[in-house]
Amino acid sequence: MEVFRISRAKYARTIKSSGAANRWNLENEYVVYTTGSRSLATLELVVRRAAIQPKFVYKMMVISIADNESLFTQIPIKKFPKNWKSVKAYPKLQQMGSDWYTSSHSLVLKVPSAIIDKEYNYIINTRHPDYKGNIKLVRKEPYFWDGRLIGK
Repeated sequence: MEVFRISRAKYARTIKSSGAANRWNLENEYVVYTTGSRSLATLELVVRRAAIQPKFVYKMMVISIADNESLFTQIPIKKFPKNWKSVKAYPKLQQMGSDWYTSSHSLVLKVPSAIIDKEYNYIINTRHPDYKGNIKLVRKEPYFWDGRLIGK
């Protein structure tokens, strides 16, 4: 399966995690957030950035995940807090993601997008034993910011 990630060009050379906390992970948990489509990658980035900086060159990273169901975990949405799409739910969601990360149950956590219903993000545990050989940066594509996305 192919997943997508937008990064500044200087960070798009390899699949790398900073270990920074986010919606589905705590600090020092080395995961990479990817999406199921190029368009969702754009929306996720726009929503998460206070200000897009078009002066930087961005790349669309196309990442391959081996087609093996045992590499994926999906938490049933019924286990999410009712307000799971809000920032207020971060502590609960971070703990759920952290439990997945520390268990090493699977390489990838499939979670619904908080922006677009019925679309998914794929969180890759870069420290998982199955990472090597199952995750590959296929290519980097040029990325163009449409000025309308950033009010220009």
